Amino acid sequence: MGWDIQNLFRSHAWGIANSLHRRGLNNETAADLTQDTFVRVLTTPPPAASGNFNPKAYLYKISRNLGTNYQKREALITTVAIDDASVPEIADQKPSPEDIVHSRQCLLQTYNALAELPERTRQAFEMHRLGERTIAEIGEELGISTSRAWALIRDAYKHILSRVDAF
Repeated sequence: MGWDIQNLFRSHAWGIANSLHRRGLNNETAADLTQDTFVRVLTTPPPAASGNFNPKAYLYKISRNLGTNYQKREALITTVAIDDASVPEIADQKPSPEDIVHSRQCLLQTYNALAELPERTRQAFEMHRLGERTIAEIGEELGISTSRAWALIRDAYKHILSRVDAF
């Protein structure tokens, strides 16, 4: 049997969403589950059926099962309504111990990577990144062209990124 998904969607999507809405789901959830119904049919088509197979009934059965599963999952979740002003009080702003260790390791790797750079490249990078100088200012101070200053800074960035496990 051939499935014309576009035709089935045009013919039955509104009815499926409406039936899910009547079962107590809000409009957005009903629309999402309607799409999930058709995705389910696309990814796992129905088994080979006899001559009297009813695609409409099959679609409604899938949507009903998805709706039931959704409602069961929602029943397990306890939600508490809070206002926007309370969120900063709840969230812990401190980094986790793992994040602290990782940050320290990255800093050490960065320090070591900077130490590996040639003197002029390191100096140009530090002037740009730490001294907040423009590339033209760096070129003028080091007595090189701006394109050469940019090349030194770019090389430093590449070197550091190759040595640091930032992620």
